[in-house]
Amino acid sequence: MAITSKQRFFPRCYGTELTSNAILAFAADRKINWHYIAPGKPMQNGFVESFNGRMRDELLNETMFRTMAHARVVIRAWAADYNEERPHSALGYQTPQEFAERLFTATGSSAAPDESSAQQPLAQPAPIGVSNQRALIPSG
Repeated sequence: MAITSKQRFFPRCYGTELTSNAILAFAADRKINWHYIAPGKPMQNGFVESFNGRMRDELLNETMFRTMAHARVVIRAWAADYNEERPHSALGYQTPQEFAERLFTATGSSAAPDESSAQQPLAQPAPIGVSNQRALIPSG
């Protein structure tokens, strides 16, 4: 018996299991490699873990959301502050907006084009044939 696309994307599971199975099936159909973070190793995804912790401590634990509309407004305002007003130590204590503006002047191209909703990577990939692997430094 063949599995239909509806059965593949909507298996008989509930909650997060339904979501996980749908995402895994979507990735498999498109031949997307799926990489997991090793259990007990959150620093393999340190930037996201740091962001999640800040958002949880500064917003989610401190705010009682009355409605979905209220949650959207408050979260949007927090994200705007985080991305436009707050300096980040990883960016030399510049705001992400200042960093992106300076990046534009240094590279001659915008960090995220206006016509796209997706953010473009800040660094260009290495040219074909150039290795971007780090060399081991001999000790002693």
